[in-house]
Amino acid sequence: MTRRRPAVAANRDPSGAVGLRAWAKVNLYLEITGRRGDGYHELDSLVAFAGVGDRLDFEPAERLSLTVRGPFADAVPHGPENLVLRAAEALAAQAGRPAGARISLDKQLPAAAGIGGGSADAAATLAGLAALWGLDSDPGALARIAGALGADVPVCLFGRPALVRGVGERIQRAPPLPAAWLLLVNPGVPLATAAVFAARRGDYSRPAAWPGVAPDAATLATWLAEHGNDLEAPARRLAPDVERVLTLLAEQDGVLLARMSGSGATCFGLFADSAAARQAAAVIGRSRDDWWLAAAPLLHGDPDRPAAT
Repeated sequence: MTRRRPAVAANRDPSGAVGLRAWAKVNLYLEITGRRGDGYHELDSLVAFAGVGDRLDFEPAERLSLTVRGPFADAVPHGPENLVLRAAEALAAQAGRPAGARISLDKQLPAAAGIGGGSADAAATLAGLAALWGLDSDPGALARIAGALGADVPVCLFGRPALVRGVGERIQRAPPLPAAWLLLVNPGVPLATAAVFAARRGDYSRPAAWPGVAPDAATLATWLAEHGNDLEAPARRLAPDVERVLTLLAEQDGVLLARMSGSGATCFGLFADSAAARQAAAVIGRSRDDWWLAAAPLLHGDPDRPAAT
């Protein structure tokens, strides 16, 4: 099956098994531009990926099975709402073959956190099983399945910095991003996307053209400051810890921008280099050891290659 490359790094061992990484999705900005007649909101967002994520392994098997481990394994749903299993079954149905595979998920990203953990896992599943099963089909097949699974799955399947519009289906490759690092911080408070959208108030934003190639992290931060995350205010009302995270991030040495990603509650600080991001992680971690923190490079272009060294 011809595929857009997902936000994963894939490896195949001699047995034919496939291993992939599903990177965290970060909305560098997210503006709500309207609402359609069917109730879905239109958005305008610059989406990128951070070099931290889940790990998925796929092995040949007669039946479909999923085992989950990792610090956030307990948050992974079971049954028909599990996006990994839904992705596997949808791909098998489209290919007209049994959904036979042994899937292992190492869950390193928090759930309901605004960084697309479940969506990235679903995208990785589509790509991993397409490779495992040796599928060859038309270029849009995976993208159509991804769109039916959820609004963030198509951009996770795309796997590169992207300008995303519509309800997530209009994806345009963004200009290259500069070398930069992110500090992701989640206070351990899950936020349901539907609840955050329902709590949103005020006018809609106007779509704006992205300026182009930012030469460095400071310029990127300046451009991002002209946009925002329209879901940040309702998320703060629903989860006051979001405000606390943003305040702490904004106080750190070297931070260029502090913002919430997606519908929250994960927030990020943008830094020019790894030293500043890691130092901020150490400072915040000393005072809030119950929060999830991850300093990671901003990925660009080929998702295997970080923008920062």
